[in-house]
Amino acid sequence: MGRKKVELKRIENKSSRQVTFSKRRNGLIKKAHELSVLCDVQVAVLTFSNGGKLYEFSSVGSIAKILERYKSHSEVMATSSKDANDSEVYFGKYTNLKSVAEILQIPQRKLEGSCPGEQTLSEFVQQATQLDAALKYVRARKMQLMLESVKSLQDKNAFCSQQEKMLKEENQQLQKQIVAMKKGGEIYNGKVDHPLGHPPQQTTLCLLK
Repeated sequence: MGRKKVELKRIENKSSRQVTFSKRRNGLIKKAHELSVLCDVQVAVLTFSNGGKLYEFSSVGSIAKILERYKSHSEVMATSSKDANDSEVYFGKYTNLKSVAEILQIPQRKLEGSCPGEQTLSEFVQQATQLDAALKYVRARKMQLMLESVKSLQDKNAFCSQQEKMLKEENQQLQKQIVAMKKGGEIYNGKVDHPLGHPPQQTTLCLLK
């Protein structure tokens, strides 16, 4: 018989709960250690007991290193997400513009339409944000065009390779046909060379007589 499935719910008995916590905590730390060794990854485990006691595990010696790395990663992801959202919001109403040049002219027209002395700090910040978003859009568009160009070249190379393969196969078939035709011609000529259809031995005997 298999093991009885334990119902997942809070253990009411305090002693049993403490024993289970200790066992499961040690098992979790063991699994984390195995994962870090087998897969060569950084693993951190933070656990607070019901009484507020901290238990921790770090595969790199100090859990602070992993927490610092996590914090930096989170900040980068948050900044990237914000920049992407700002660009999408700003350019959402300009999707029908004909060219990237028109996009870059938007902040310029706003600057030319107002007197610098009358602008507030928030307006300058907004224009700087718009210009930064325009540059990011241009870079993204440039990358997209480059990827499309690379894909187009790859497709052309694949097509040329296929055509070359087909030409080689056709050439091989033609060569086989030519060889077969030559062999057929030699057999035909061999039959014609024997007078009256006699083989060479019979012709020789006739001459000796």
